[in-house]
Amino acid sequence: MRTSTVLRAAAAACALLLTAACGSDSGSGSSGRPQGFQAPDVPMHKKVGAGEGQVNIIAWAGYAEDGSNDPEADWVHPFEKKTGCQVNTKVAGTSDEMVSLMKTGQYDTVSASGDATLRLIASGDAAPVNTSLVPNYRDIFRSLKNQPFNSAEGRMYGIPHGRGANLLMYRTDKVKPAPDSWSAVFDDASRHTGHVTAYDSPIYIADAALYLMKTRPELGIKDPYALDEKQLGAAVDLLKKQREAIGEYWSDYQKEVSAFKSGDSVVGTTWQVIANLATADKAPVKAILPKEGSTGWSDTWMVAARAKHPNCAYRWLDWIVSPKVNAQVAEWFGEAPANEKACRETSDPAFCDTFHAGDEAYFKRVHFWTTPVKQCLDGRKDATCTDYARWTRAWTEIKG
Repeated sequence: MRTSTVLRAAAAACALLLTAACGSDSGSGSSGRPQGFQAPDVPMHKKVGAGEGQVNIIAWAGYAEDGSNDPEADWVHPFEKKTGCQVNTKVAGTSDEMVSLMKTGQYDTVSASGDATLRLIASGDAAPVNTSLVPNYRDIFRSLKNQPFNSAEGRMYGIPHGRGANLLMYRTDKVKPAPDSWSAVFDDASRHTGHVTAYDSPIYIADAALYLMKTRPELGIKDPYALDEKQLGAAVDLLKKQREAIGEYWSDYQKEVSAFKSGDSVVGTTWQVIANLATADKAPVKAILPKEGSTGWSDTWMVAARAKHPNCAYRWLDWIVSPKVNAQVAEWFGEAPANEKACRETSDPAFCDTFHAGDEAYFKRVHFWTTPVKQCLDGRKDATCTDYARWTRAWTEIKG
């Protein structure tokens, strides 16, 4: 892909903490997994009428560019001109912040990741989305529709925006032999004590759970987001052991690029965009999808249950996932677009291949971020699982 696009995106976002999204639950291979809770009865919008003149959105950095960061990156002003809906954007740094902001009732739509979506659905802060009112929904990759992280009880609660995998990146001159497993940052982390890095978020517990799911079958982990207390305890123990080798946890991806370039970090979790940036900066790195698979994120545009400007919100949903705009956002941000036709609109013909946009075999190995809830998402009826609040306390304990 053209590194100039991604470098501009990094410059725009490097000061922000992109915890849990920039990217969101189980991969396309997990379709049909039980939700584990009953969604509140929130009415769905029936038709798109006259616009209200504005729309208030919560977005990850890079998702609602208006040309202020780069004149070439502006899909907000064309939307305003076309619809008459003025866009008021609140850039959020974390999924927790998004959830809190949605509770205020001041926003109409949010680009939520999977570690926030179920919280918004369960709390009644998000409304089911009438996909018939979003014409471009028809061209969204089928594997992103009706997934556990964006639907409940057979109803979509948002429009998929983009997706990506959490990869294993390593310095090719420091980590030998070349790793093919997450053991490089878990069981073998001590080989690089002080130079291991990991994602700074409670949702990272799922990475440890995924590794244990593949390496310790006696724990009975079937879903990295459905952990009972014993299973969570095993993941916490693994992460506490890893903590001894951690040089730093990352959330600002430009800082991770710098750390790998300087050698402060030599192995750890990453995103494809970070690997591309590090390579462009001449860092000797390689990023892989390990043999155990990985966690990942899929972001979803959701509509607030108390939206004051629902007609403009629906117009925004259709605009932001239209082929040309979805391609612009994907290239600016560094992710696989959700609209299949977007791959025809990217400035770099190889972009969708680089980000595996239509590679369903690849994404079947990715367990997309999902909000942990007490009702076990793996279908167990005789167990109580740990929820996101419990994971948050555990993460504080892990980091010390």
